[in-house]
Amino acid sequence: MKITTLFMKKIKLLMIAMLTALGFTNSVKAQDWPNLAQFQEANAALEAPAENEDRVVFMGNSITIGWINSRPEFFEGKPWINRGIGGQTTPQMLVRFRQDVIELKPKVVVILAGTNDIAGNTGPSTLDMIMDNIKGMAEMAHANNIKVILSTTLPAYDYPWKPGLEPAPKIIALNKMIRTYCDDMGHIYLDYFSTMADERDGLPKKYANDEVHPTKEGYAVMEPLVEVAIAKALTQ
Repeated sequence: MKITTLFMKKIKLLMIAMLTALGFTNSVKAQDWPNLAQFQEANAALEAPAENEDRVVFMGNSITIGWINSRPEFFEGKPWINRGIGGQTTPQMLVRFRQDVIELKPKVVVILAGTNDIAGNTGPSTLDMIMDNIKGMAEMAHANNIKVILSTTLPAYDYPWKPGLEPAPKIIALNKMIRTYCDDMGHIYLDYFSTMADERDGLPKKYANDEVHPTKEGYAVMEPLVEVAIAKALTQ
């Protein structure tokens, strides 16, 4: 009797474990990890570019979407489409790149990415892993006759949500990799870092209250730089 009772308990525990695992697996499958749903309706409503339209897509994270939220007037009246999603890392952007960039048929894409990877938002990432994802996006764009502008990762001395990671030297190293890749491939290198970094190689409060996400003053520094880069890309 004791053996039978013990056996039944083990079977019950095993069934609970299996059901729990099955439920976890299904929940993972149900997740929209790259957040493809974010812009699906907006993309569907977007008309194909006009014959002479110089369409540009901005791909990025909270820094990119924060730009149009803080400075909508910078985008008004221009065929510029903002496809930034807060908190995203480069593998997430790579997954949604076809939907949110390629299928919109822009002439130019401006990619600003990397800081959330360094922060470990979706798990540990080496600089090579980050760069591979950036290269993947650039290669997809190039294969579809879209000019590529690769932005430097913005300065950050520390991340408020993950303090102590010392991101500054990693950002500098990543930006060097981005520059080398641009030189090798003929893409445009958009250097925000040199203009915005302070003596700590961080982003000063005059440009970002939390020293990561630009304020209007920070975006005001970035705007003429990206305008020059876009104008150059459109003449290539």
